Amino acid sequence: MKALFVALALPLLLAPALTSPAAAEGSAGEFDYYVLSLSWAPSWCRSAEDTRDSNSCDPGRRTGFTVHGLWPQYEAGWPDNCPTTEPNPSRRDTREMVDLMGSSGLAWYQWRKHGRCSGLSASTYFDEIRRATTKIQIPELFSRLNRDVALRAPIIEDAFIESNPGLTRNGITVTCQGGNLQEVRICLTRDLQPRDCAPDSRRDCTSTMTMPAPR
Repeated sequence: MKALFVALALPLLLAPALTSPAAAEGSAGEFDYYVLSLSWAPSWCRSAEDTRDSNSCDPGRRTGFTVHGLWPQYEAGWPDNCPTTEPNPSRRDTREMVDLMGSSGLAWYQWRKHGRCSGLSASTYFDEIRRATTKIQIPELFSRLNRDVALRAPIIEDAFIESNPGLTRNGITVTCQGGNLQEVRICLTRDLQPRDCAPDSRRDCTSTMTMPAPR
């Protein structure tokens, strides 16, 4: 962890982020593994034009990582917007995800685009998001940030691996956008155990990025 503290203080150059692989057609319940996507809220709050729907950006909350989604994946590509006979979640269902996801609107969108492909009901899919999140320990250092720092993807990966011994370098991906940390994506089996990501999902940000401090 000493190396992590040293790396957080190093000023480095910025470069473009890599693009993501393409989505594919899919059927509900037919997929190989999940990606749990954790967004760094301070970066989103800094770039978003309208944050009224998310309490993650409220001053004084010091929100760090929030859940972007739990995404069914193929070994190459992923399904989205799958047809399903499961009913859509109620407003109460999506409101109950605000503590993890920051807004009910995001919870609804994630169900529509990704949750339907899980083959689960909306309530069970949201339960799986909650279960997956409890399995990942957020490194304490990141919750204590009191200034913006510049760092590279391997430093963030090392911190998560140290806090979660079951994770491997190939099982976690760090993305950036606009020069800022965007997301940490962790690959999980269908029963929510750590696994390596398929090659097309291992697309780390290759640049130095800024990790804005929680406000």
